[in-house]
Amino acid sequence: MNDDRDKSGRASPLFPTREERERWDDLLTRTLHRAHERIARGSVTPTLDLASFKRELGDFDFQIPRPLDDLLGWTIDKMEHGLVHVTHPRYFGLFNPPPTFPAQCADRICATFNPQLATWTTSPMAVEIEAHLIRTIALRTGFPAQSTGHFTSSGSEANNTALICALTHSSSKYATDGVRAFVGPPVFYVSRESHLAWLKIAHQAGIGRSAARLVATDGTGRMDASALANAVAADRARGCVPVMIAATAGTSNAGMIDPLAACAEIARTYGMWYHVDAAWGGGLIASERLSRALAGIEQADSTTIDAHKWFATTMACGMFITRHAAVLSNAFRVSVSFMPSNFPGLDPYVTTMQWSRRFLGLRLFLSLAAVGWAGYGQHVERSLQLIALLKEQLLARGWRIANDSPVGVLCFEPPPGLGDVQSIVNRVLASGRAWVATAKLEEREVIRACVTSGETTPEDIAELVNALHAAA
Repeated sequence: MNDDRDKSGRASPLFPTREERERWDDLLTRTLHRAHERIARGSVTPTLDLASFKRELGDFDFQIPRPLDDLLGWTIDKMEHGLVHVTHPRYFGLFNPPPTFPAQCADRICATFNPQLATWTTSPMAVEIEAHLIRTIALRTGFPAQSTGHFTSSGSEANNTALICALTHSSSKYATDGVRAFVGPPVFYVSRESHLAWLKIAHQAGIGRSAARLVATDGTGRMDASALANAVAADRARGCVPVMIAATAGTSNAGMIDPLAACAEIARTYGMWYHVDAAWGGGLIASERLSRALAGIEQADSTTIDAHKWFATTMACGMFITRHAAVLSNAFRVSVSFMPSNFPGLDPYVTTMQWSRRFLGLRLFLSLAAVGWAGYGQHVERSLQLIALLKEQLLARGWRIANDSPVGVLCFEPPPGLGDVQSIVNRVLASGRAWVATAKLEEREVIRACVTSGETTPEDIAELVNALHAAA
């Protein structure tokens, strides 16, 4: 019998009867399916009357309950009209792909069971699935069999974990004394084209944003290995303590991959932790043919790969992988009496930044199990085929290509006399026909288009080219 009832004695919408749950589940599924179909035919950009929406929102004083049927319909309607639709086949923006259907199923399953993954003791099945996935991804990346790691809320959390591990590895006293453990200011190195969440990470770690050294690039958007070596030598000469090199495999602006092997060699020379931020480009491991672009990643001490990027799980689902289990354990060890167990290397709360943890790994587990590596490889390769088609059609109309990326992103500029980059992008977005972004590559303003959707077709590429040309 349901004990959570309203004043009339009926079951509460918070914990409805089985029959009511099934009815609402069916309603939600049908309504979402119809909305998804309409979105694919409609505008990529928001069409919401914001003033009207704010008035409606102001009416929610939460004093009088509203029927859940109405609330579900209202919410889906507002999301349908009030978002940039990353699930639209003509969303060519940031790397936020529409999620796979198995990943969506995983979210529904996890929401029902709501497991807590802080300890193995409370959720052994879930913790074992995530550990198995991490080992599988590590081996696929070229890391040794004893590698470990965990799922994270994002690539930023994974990169933050890398810096904490680097600092812990550099000084055994960092865990207790913090930056006071170092004889000079600790610093680390990323390219100026890297994801600048690194500045926030340096701030959070307590070493200051100036500790993130932004190394010059080589004119193509890749970190300049010579500039990196010179920067490390100069910092050592003035008393700084270099602790980490973080190379990028798939820069946000242009999808470039830093010289991974050269960065590894410099890190070894100076005894630094070597990390590869492959949040985006790490998806290349799915393709036997394309994974060669990541040569050198296997030499890293740790890496970041986001499952919610090229593996297309739901947001947010990052991964941190390292070959140094002991360092990871030392970085986050803790013991409290109220937790049911304290097993280093087994209980996630003693080897990660998080304490309470959602079962993120099921999204990737179901997706990978459903199609295998071959299926994911086809997904990745198809993105690059569509980018090649976009490049071909733009060149045919006189547009200039600004990057040469092994990852699925294209940076380009309009032919002379057809307008500036920002104006063209603004007109494309206003039309609702497609979504592209502006970016800077080697100080030049470019238009950036990225194929993120497994449902994008060659016809969608042609529509993007037409929208760009019309806007110009």
